[in-house]
Amino acid sequence: MRNAPFELRPLAGALGAEIRGVDLAADLSDGMVAALRQALLDRLVIFFHDQDLPPGRLLALAKRFGTPNEYPFVKGLDGYPEVIAVTKLPDETVNFGGVWHSDTTYLQEPPMATLLVAREVPPVGGDTLFANQYLAYESLSERMQQLLCSLRGISSSTKADASRTREDRIRTDGTAEPRKVLIAEHPAVRTHPETGRKALYVNVAHTVGFAGMTEEESMPLLGFLFRHQIRPEFTCRFRWEPGSLAIWDNRCAQHYAMNDYHGHKRVMHRITLVGDRPR
Repeated sequence: MRNAPFELRPLAGALGAEIRGVDLAADLSDGMVAALRQALLDRLVIFFHDQDLPPGRLLALAKRFGTPNEYPFVKGLDGYPEVIAVTKLPDETVNFGGVWHSDTTYLQEPPMATLLVAREVPPVGGDTLFANQYLAYESLSERMQQLLCSLRGISSSTKADASRTREDRIRTDGTAEPRKVLIAEHPAVRTHPETGRKALYVNVAHTVGFAGMTEEESMPLLGFLFRHQIRPEFTCRFRWEPGSLAIWDNRCAQHYAMNDYHGHKRVMHRITLVGDRPR
């Protein structure tokens, strides 16, 4: 970004950038927020290090980018219901978010973006991977693009691979309705409301089929898409440190939390921002 009020270092060719020279706990100017938002639109996920963002400051920062909402299955922190703890304890073997996904696509209006800050990280491991869904769509054949643009994916909150990743947190911090089933139908290819670009919008964690098709008919195509959309050349990988923050655009990026640090504790705080109905 030319003339940006910070240093931006792309993390990979496909997406991702580390931003230096910004104190996110400060009272950011409207111009700074606009520049950061543009960096997010350009790079899909942006990363910061050494940020002092306790829950109140994290929430204040989130409100500069959008409207925070509450996660439907896990209670937020005391006094901060929009902030949830994403925790894996040393004795746990399954991690929250340990499957490729875009956040909560089983909602009628899935979140626009997510902020995640690291509180405690293992000595090694626990990285997060991100995948560019613009590239996933654009690299398909024209005929496949046409087919997918005519389909609508059905997302469910009860798909087994995703359900297992939140069982430990529901057991300790679950809401009053942890077994509630949420289902939503969205375009298999969505048009980003700000950039106008098309992005593949199915994911292995939540998409169970296509509207008007049986599960048996849907699975071969979904299986191909699930493999295709996380090809290495579409991805970047981020290593966390205490005080690291990531902001990603759920409308065009997926993410995956690595589960390679058994016996160690990892604690993150997360906020999602209200989005719109995919079109």
